[in-house]
Amino acid sequence: MIDLNLLRENPDAIKASQRARLADETLVDQAVAADNAWRKALQDFEALRAEQNAFGKLVAAAPKEEKQALVTQAQELAAKVKAADAAANDASAVLDAILWKIENVVIEGVPTGGEDDYVVVKEVGSKPKFDFEARDHVALGELLDIIDIERGAKISGSRFYFLKGWGARLELALMNMALDYATKHNFTALITPTLVRPEVMAGTGFLGAHADEIYYLPADELYLTGTSEVALAGYHRDEIIDLSNGPLRYAGWSTCYRREAGSHGKDTRGILRVHQFNKLEMFSYIDPADSEAEHEKLLSFQEAMLQACELPYRVIDTAAGDLGSSAARKFDAEAWVPTQGTYRELTSTSNCTTFQGRRLNVRYRKADGKTGVAATLNGTLATTRWLVAILENHQQADGSVRIPEALRPYLGGAEVINAPSR
Repeated sequence: MIDLNLLRENPDAIKASQRARLADETLVDQAVAADNAWRKALQDFEALRAEQNAFGKLVAAAPKEEKQALVTQAQELAAKVKAADAAANDASAVLDAILWKIENVVIEGVPTGGEDDYVVVKEVGSKPKFDFEARDHVALGELLDIIDIERGAKISGSRFYFLKGWGARLELALMNMALDYATKHNFTALITPTLVRPEVMAGTGFLGAHADEIYYLPADELYLTGTSEVALAGYHRDEIIDLSNGPLRYAGWSTCYRREAGSHGKDTRGILRVHQFNKLEMFSYIDPADSEAEHEKLLSFQEAMLQACELPYRVIDTAAGDLGSSAARKFDAEAWVPTQGTYRELTSTSNCTTFQGRRLNVRYRKADGKTGVAATLNGTLATTRWLVAILENHQQADGSVRIPEALRPYLGGAEVINAPSR
């Protein structure tokens, strides 16, 4: 949720953000009008309540013979107070409904526009040059007997799969390496719930334009999470947290679920865009003044993991219209996929400023003893999709795959994944 003080003091800044996002800026005018209506209704209620309190003292001090008439007036006044209270509450609900539709205010410098209007920040690493015809990750997975898409579809339908043998081990190695890295940088490991309540899902901003991508269990009123960010954001809901020693950092490991609604025909081959996958997600609660510096740190952690996996990659500054409602800025790190001849997103990191903290009522104690709304940030450190880039970039002519050196300690020292002997 946006800052109400910013709405009152500088609504044009919020309008500019909405324009950059290609979103509806008339919502800002509606919010201003609703805020004025709520404040007027609140003033009317408080004035009537003050009158009621003063009248109550008059009734208490009145002679017995006058009290009956005064009590009747007091009852009439009480009815007016009740009606004014209801009107103020209704006005507050109208304001909240509009505020929840307005997306986070983007940080200065974020590119304007939609999905294709990103800015490339950097390119790192050398793209592999093969002296043989490169196989895609599906062909490699079949040859090495480590990915079974056919049986995944048989069991669960399209966009499901089995990771088998070295495929399963490779993913677990990747996750464990990421978890070790996160732990060294003061992230507390959490294995998170993958079912959350509607108020938590809404609080993180996932029930907006992309709500159709989320699995919902109506009988239980629970949502399956597409990222542990949701559970991590709700972890300190309705709490005052201690940031006196720096940010609270969590690394959440979970299975994730996405319906991939609207993606029919896109990336249907392989495990690039699937309904179920594993992910290790970084999450930080921090003083808002330090959020941009923390964002750079999360990005550096992601880059360190990509470099450890010996993957060529680029970093893009995502355009405002492709941010998602909660993010004020987002960097995507995209690895080179040789058989596609392009970069594909492996990980992203978002600075959500105080947007989620305000919606989930997460506060922190300032140095002066007052409370403020905590900023939140998130970033993926490893996920199933990384296997696509690892397999394709490190393949060899005979179809075997060289294991990146940093992953070998998690795989018993193995250096290569070879095809099984038949």
